[in-house]
Amino acid sequence: MNFDFTKTSDACVKCGKCIPSCTIHQINADEVTSPRGFLELVGAYQRGELELDKNAKEIFEKCFLCTTCVSICPTSLPTDIAIENIRHDIAKKFGITWFKRVYFFLLRHKKIMDFSISLGAFFIPLLFKVDKNAQSMKPRFNLPFVGKRVFPRLNKKSFLNSHDEFIQNSSSDDALKVAVFAGCFSNYHYTKTGDSLLKILKALQINVMLPKKQRCCGAPALFTGDFKTVDKLIRTNVDYFETFLDEVDAVIIPEATCAAMIKEDWERFMCEDKEMSVRIKKITGKVFMASEWLYKKTKLLELLNSVNIKAKESITYHDPCHARKVLKVFKEPRALLGANYDIKEMSDPAQCCGFGGVTMQSEKFKFSQKAGGTKVQMIEKTDAKIVSAECGACRMQLTNALDQKSVKVAFKHPLELIAEVINQE
Repeated sequence: MNFDFTKTSDACVKCGKCIPSCTIHQINADEVTSPRGFLELVGAYQRGELELDKNAKEIFEKCFLCTTCVSICPTSLPTDIAIENIRHDIAKKFGITWFKRVYFFLLRHKKIMDFSISLGAFFIPLLFKVDKNAQSMKPRFNLPFVGKRVFPRLNKKSFLNSHDEFIQNSSSDDALKVAVFAGCFSNYHYTKTGDSLLKILKALQINVMLPKKQRCCGAPALFTGDFKTVDKLIRTNVDYFETFLDEVDAVIIPEATCAAMIKEDWERFMCEDKEMSVRIKKITGKVFMASEWLYKKTKLLELLNSVNIKAKESITYHDPCHARKVLKVFKEPRALLGANYDIKEMSDPAQCCGFGGVTMQSEKFKFSQKAGGTKVQMIEKTDAKIVSAECGACRMQLTNALDQKSVKVAFKHPLELIAEVINQE
């Protein structure tokens, strides 16, 4: 992926509109770690005035890649893309931490990943207390490098391996048929998300395909700078998607980051491979976030309005960065949820939750913690009993942040909330 650092850096007029909303600058008020600070360093790097030493590595790894600056910038300068490319150069110079290499290896090899997750799930109860309802787990002891953080639950059987590949909900010749790209969080951890989606599709009499050989979308590796893994995952997925794409009306994704990666980043990453770009464009034309497709292409809203149920518990909705800022999906989940739930908006639902990717969750977790704490204050002020977001990464981050602040608010994916209503019909 070839990127012109100078063009992006020179185009920044240093107006500062992005700074008040920048996730890292809000919790680490240093001009260097602000969008215009990052872009100034990007330009210096391109001109040969900045060496990618450990100090530069430390600076560029502090960005959450939340794309807030891009959405606010008058000219939409791709600060996030510049940082992704510099992280690639940093990874080539310094290498990638061993545990990230192991993780990305597992993402490239699905069968080994499936086995590792199921094996881990077998031993997890020895060290962690598992909350099946919240689909999370917490250490029984104060473990090194872990502390008392809340993590996503590991399941002995993944979502994809728990269901048939083809699920017929209608025998009608004109029935819709969708493929589900689960995403790693929904597949291995928050399996109720996928189960809920299947219940909704059954109620709508939509036939389903669960492509068993799908791989990770590549987002974790992209944000870390492991472009070799990204290239491998995209090519493997594209080859596989093409085997079933013509058989389905859409590919729907219950995860914001995965949807943004496939719809936006795949083609951009492969821009120098014209043949691959054309193939990807054909795929992305059929790819939707789950709530977006269900709202626009089905009668789900009509069904929910016909159900004479108003949930007792109020909810507040958090906008995942990749949903609202990248894909512009935020009205659709609210419209679907609003049919049966009282939605109490927080002061800034689009403010990043602070997940930030693998590096932020491991080596820079203190920043993630601070960002999560700010978001929890917003959630608590709404007095809502449930916070919802169409993103497993946000779920992991907010579940932990709520627990750390002892705020008794549950997290539920919008598809889970909708399925609960349909089950009561």
